[in-house]
Amino acid sequence: MDSKEFTHFRKFLGKTQRQMAQLLGNSLKAIHSYEQGWRSVPAYVERQMFFLVSRKRKNNKLKKPCWIIKNCPLDQRETCPAWEFKAGDLCWFINGTNCEGTAHQNWKEKMKVCRSCEVFSYLL
Repeated sequence: MDSKEFTHFRKFLGKTQRQMAQLLGNSLKAIHSYEQGWRSVPAYVERQMFFLVSRKRKNNKLKKPCWIIKNCPLDQRETCPAWEFKAGDLCWFINGTNCEGTAHQNWKEKMKVCRSCEVFSYLL
């Protein structure tokens, strides 16, 4: 997540920088730094921001779960945490999902796949 995207989502949520700092459990200085591009947005902050946006956009929630949209085979579904927890609209939020056949090693690798996925695109 870059500084422009961070600022865009903060404004979408209708939060001041101070309110965003409280919501994310960060300092106001950290929020300033993210928005100015002086510091990169940590994975845990990016993840929390996307989660908050997803709840705000709940009215636009996907009608189908990710495993239907991505046409995942049953054996792949059964080993995927999104399937286990019936979180087909939050698959991007859950680590260890089996998108494209394998679980991703870390958040950065996962987000490379998620950002090009229809399920995640409803957030943007």
